[in-house]
Amino acid sequence: MSDLDLLTQSLARTVKHWRSVRGFTLDVLAARAGVSRGMLIQIEQARTNPSLGTVVKIGDALGVSITTLLDYEQGPKVRVVPADRAVRLWSTDAGSYNRLLAGTEAPGPLEMWDWRLMPGESSTSDPHPAGTVELVHVTAGELTLSVDGVDHRVPAGASATFEADTPHTYGNQGDAPMEMVMAVSVPPVR
Repeated sequence: MSDLDLLTQSLARTVKHWRSVRGFTLDVLAARAGVSRGMLIQIEQARTNPSLGTVVKIGDALGVSITTLLDYEQGPKVRVVPADRAVRLWSTDAGSYNRLLAGTEAPGPLEMWDWRLMPGESSTSDPHPAGTVELVHVTAGELTLSVDGVDHRVPAGASATFEADTPHTYGNQGDAPMEMVMAVSVPPVR
């Protein structure tokens, strides 16, 4: 069985599990996440590999992190994630990518990401739920962080925090690869 098949099956199990825990019907989760009921059925039956955006919307609607959706197995209080188990969720032919390094529920989803953007590339994110905060630390190059249409330059060695409940884009307008570590904190579902 391929890694993609294992990931699809894990996602199917965990979406069903968390939908049940939250007491959501398919229709309620579809409305909260802004995805079709048919897509949720396909996900829960492990018949599709949804986009990263769809997984993020479902996680936000359920109030759980992407890490939780992709790995239901709960371990001891200390969880070491080996480098080869980081999940690459987005990449381009030019070499840009993001990797989910680790995540937890504390009390809402808390995720740590590793990003690389090649010169001229960018990645746009839809608004997250109100109260979501992102922290970025640039380790190489320069990040052009656009939040609600306003650009902010974040050079290597600098960090930035922002409320992520508005549209935002991570971009590299420089001539060298940009690398950063990002943490995302989403408030728990009420």
